[in-house]
Amino acid sequence: MKHCSKHITFFLGLNLFCVFAIGQNYYQFKGQVLDENKSPLKDAAIAIYSLDKFGVTDAQGRFEIFDLSKSSFQVEISFLGYESLRQKVTLGDNAQNVFELKKVSMDLAEVIVQNRYAENKKKESSLNVEIVNEEFLKQNLGGSLMKSIERLPGVSTIDIGSGQSKPVIRGLGFNRVVVVENNIKHEAQQWGADHGLEIDQYAIDNVEVIKGPASLMYGSDAIGGVIDLNNRNLPLKNSFGGQIDLSGKSNNDFLGTSLSLYSRKDQFFVTARATILDYGDFRVPADSVDIYSFRVPLHKNRIRNSAGREQNFHSSFGFINDKVHSRFYLSNVSSKSGFFANAHGLRPINVDNDFHDSSNRDIQFPRQEVNHFKVINKSTIWSNQWRLEFDLGYQNNFRQEWSRYVDHGFMPSLAPEDLAFNPQIERQFDKEIYSGNARFFYPISKRTDLRIGINAEYQDNDISGRGFIIPAFDKSNLGGFGFIKHKISEKSLIQAGLRYDYGNIKTDSYFDWFSSPVEGTDDSLNLQRSLDLDRNFSNFTWSLGYNYNLLKWSYKVNVGKSFRMPIAKELSANGVNYHRFSYEVGNANLSPEISYQFDAGVDYHSRKFGFGASPFFNYFTNYIYLNPTPEHDRLYGFGNQIFEYTESEVLRYGGEIYAHFDAFKFLQFGFTGEYVYAEQLSGEKKGFTLPFSPPAKGIFNSRYQNPQIGFLNDAFLSLDFIIAAAQDNIVPPEVRTDGYQVINLSLGGDVKVNNQIIDISIQVQNLLNARYFNHTSYYRLINVPEMSRNLVINISIPFSMKKEK
Repeated sequence: MKHCSKHITFFLGLNLFCVFAIGQNYYQFKGQVLDENKSPLKDAAIAIYSLDKFGVTDAQGRFEIFDLSKSSFQVEISFLGYESLRQKVTLGDNAQNVFELKKVSMDLAEVIVQNRYAENKKKESSLNVEIVNEEFLKQNLGGSLMKSIERLPGVSTIDIGSGQSKPVIRGLGFNRVVVVENNIKHEAQQWGADHGLEIDQYAIDNVEVIKGPASLMYGSDAIGGVIDLNNRNLPLKNSFGGQIDLSGKSNNDFLGTSLSLYSRKDQFFVTARATILDYGDFRVPADSVDIYSFRVPLHKNRIRNSAGREQNFHSSFGFINDKVHSRFYLSNVSSKSGFFANAHGLRPINVDNDFHDSSNRDIQFPRQEVNHFKVINKSTIWSNQWRLEFDLGYQNNFRQEWSRYVDHGFMPSLAPEDLAFNPQIERQFDKEIYSGNARFFYPISKRTDLRIGINAEYQDNDISGRGFIIPAFDKSNLGGFGFIKHKISEKSLIQAGLRYDYGNIKTDSYFDWFSSPVEGTDDSLNLQRSLDLDRNFSNFTWSLGYNYNLLKWSYKVNVGKSFRMPIAKELSANGVNYHRFSYEVGNANLSPEISYQFDAGVDYHSRKFGFGASPFFNYFTNYIYLNPTPEHDRLYGFGNQIFEYTESEVLRYGGEIYAHFDAFKFLQFGFTGEYVYAEQLSGEKKGFTLPFSPPAKGIFNSRYQNPQIGFLNDAFLSLDFIIAAAQDNIVPPEVRTDGYQVINLSLGGDVKVNNQIIDISIQVQNLLNARYFNHTSYYRLINVPEMSRNLVINISIPFSMKKEK
C-alpha cells in the first residue's frame, strides 16, 4: 500500500470540481415495487431504455434513479416470476410512484443465465452478452468470483487450488480477457497460470460478461472478451443498513464472513464492507496423484499445503444531488495461500509430507502472499443535451512467492548474507497502475446516439527475489474511440465504431546475482538474462453490428477487428517456471496479435418456451503462444524442457446454445451448451489446437420454485446435470482428458424470523463424488482431479432502517 495517501489526495483534488459541476433539467425518479399482497419485491429491475437508465429495488422494494434528462418517459419493471409492467411516467413535485406486479409462471432462462432486465439489455447490444446479479452469485458461490460465474455458457476457468481461478471466455484467457471493476481495468500479475484475481466476490452485485472481441470500448487486451464487475447499488435517502453474509464449505473446511454497511443523509452517502475467509487443504476423490514420473500419496485425500486466508476491506463514499454525481471506491484485498507442496520447485520429491500433513490449515512454504490496493473515482456531469463521464484509478499489486532457499544450477549452496533481498523470496513483483477514462454521450437525433471516449494507462512493474522469469518493465497505453448507434426503426438498430490504440513497453536488462562458468574458459560471470527493450505498437480496430427485434424473436450480427500488444513475459521471459517444471523464453520480435471475428445471435421467447444460439467465427493472423521445443536447460535447473514464445495463424469457431421449457406452473427444464474448436494454420504446431482449449460441455437443468414451501418463502430446488466431452484435440505437453458427468444440487429460500428476513442458499457440488479432470485446470498436467463432494452454505441477513431527517 505504499504511496497510497498521496494518490488518494491527488484523486480528491483532481475530482473536487465535480462537486461544483452544474447540470440542467435534471430529474430524479424514485418509487416502490410491491407484489399483489402489498409485500415489497427485492431486486426488481427498473429500466428506462429511452434514457439508458437502470435500477434495482432494495429489501423494502424501494428504488431511486438519478440523472434523468427528461421528466416524462416509458418505464419497464420486471421481476423473476412476475409479469413485467410497462407504463408511462410523468414526474411531479410530490409524485408517489408505487408499482404492483402480478405473478406468472416462471421463465427458466432467467434462472440459468439472466433475468428479464438482462434479456432486454441484450437486445440493445450486437455483441453476445450475459448478465448476472447478486442473487445468482450467492446461489452459485464458488471458491472465487470467477468460479461462481463458470455456469454461464462460454465461460470456463483455470483453477489454482480451491481459492483462486482465472477466467476463460470461449477458450481464450490470461491477458486476452479484460476484467473491469467499476469502469477501471483490473491489473495484477494476470500473465501467470498460477496468478488468481484479487477481487472479493462478496463485494460485487452485478457481473456482465461480453463474449468475443471488445477492444473497441475496453482497449487492446479485450481481444477475447470482458468480465465487467460493478458495485451499482446506492443507499436511499436518510437510510442506514447493511448485510451479514456467512459462508461455509465442507470440502476444504471453508469459513467466510462478510459484513457490509451503508448510510446516507440526503446528498452524502458512504458504504463499507469487511470480509474474512479461512480455508484448509482441499480434498479430491483420490488417494494419490502421478506427477510426471513419480507417484505422490495424499493424506486423507487432501492436496497438501493448499490452505489459505484472505482479509478484504472495501469502502465507497460520494455526493449526489440534482446536479452532481461523484463516487470514490477504495479497496484492499490481501491473501495468503499455499502451493501444492509436491508440485512446485525443482525438487518436489524431497517434500516432507509428514510435516505438511500434521495440519490441514497451516500455510507453509511454498506459498504466495498478495496485496492489491485500489482507489477509483467515477464522476458524471450532465447537460440537457449531453453527458460526460470520468473514471480515474490507481492500483498497487504487491506479490511475493516464498519457498526455502535451494541452490539451482550454479547458485551458491548457501545464500550469501549480503543479498539485497530475502533469500527465501523466490520471486517478487511490485506493480503500480495509473488509469483514466473519459466518455462523452451525445444524442445527435431522436434515433441516433454518439459516444466518444479515451482510455489511458501507465504501468510500472518492479521485480526482486532470487529467481528470474520476467524483467522489470514500464508499459503505457493510449486509445480513443468513436461509437454511433442508430435506430433504423422501432425494431432494428445498427451500431458502428472505430478505435485507435498506441502502446509502448520498455523492459530493463537483468543480470544474475550469482556467477556461472563461461564454457571453454576458467572464467565465471553474472549472466545476462534480459536486454533493455523499447518497443512501440499501434493499430486501428473497428466494429459493425446490427440488431433486429420482434415481439418474440431477436436477431443480431456483429463483425469486427481487434488487436493485442505483446506483454513483457512474451517478449522477454528467460527463466524457470517452478509451477510447470519448464524453462520459458520470450521473443523480442513478436508482432501484436490481430483478430477478426464474426458473431451472430438468435433468440426466441414465449411464455412457456424459449431457445437461442450464438455462433462465432474467429481468425488470428498471428496468435502468440508458448511452444515446447526439443531443447533442455542445463544452467538453472535439472534439465527442464525449454518453451519458446512464437506466433502462428489460428482459426477458431464455435458457439453457445440454450433452451428452456415451463412444464408446469412451478417446474421448468432447461439446457445450455457450448463448443469451441481451434486449429493452428501455420508454424511448428500446424494442425494442432491451442493450449487450454475447453471441451464441448452441456448443462441439463430442472428447477422447482414455489412462493411457499413450509417455512421457506420464495423457495427453490434446482438440479444440474453437467456433461463434458473428452478433449482429444490437444497440443503437447497437454494430455488427453476424458469426458465426465457431474451432478450439482442447490436449494434455498427466505426465512422470516420476527420480521427479519434471512436468505439461505445451499449447494451440494459433485453430489455423487465423481472423479474427473478439468482440461483447463492449472493442475491437469500433474493429474490432480477436481474437488470431491462439497456442501456449500451461504446465509445472508440484510438489515435497514430509516434515519431521522
